[in-house]
Amino acid sequence: MQPLTTDQIASAALPDWSYSSERGGCLSRNFVFADFVQAFGFMTQLALHAEKMNHHPEWSNVYNRVNIVLTTHDAGGLTERDITLARLADGLAQQFGHD
Repeated sequence: MQPLTTDQIASAALPDWSYSSERGGCLSRNFVFADFVQAFGFMTQLALHAEKMNHHPEWSNVYNRVNIVLTTHDAGGLTERDITLARLADGLAQQFGHD
């Protein structure tokens, strides 16, 4: 799997995600939920999708906050798998009441 170009990343239209050139390229986003149960429910559902994709996020959780970093280590940067997982996270976050 080849890393995405800068133009491909920009055209992915993920306005709530921040791009960094670290690690060959990564996307990050912080999510805030009403409480721990909502945050953990979001993580649980996203984990099921990530496992099916065999593409796992770097993430952390403190109470109602979830921080996610996406990159494809094998490719040395961002790939379509990261874009797909970011979009899944955005959709799930809305279902779990992301502020």
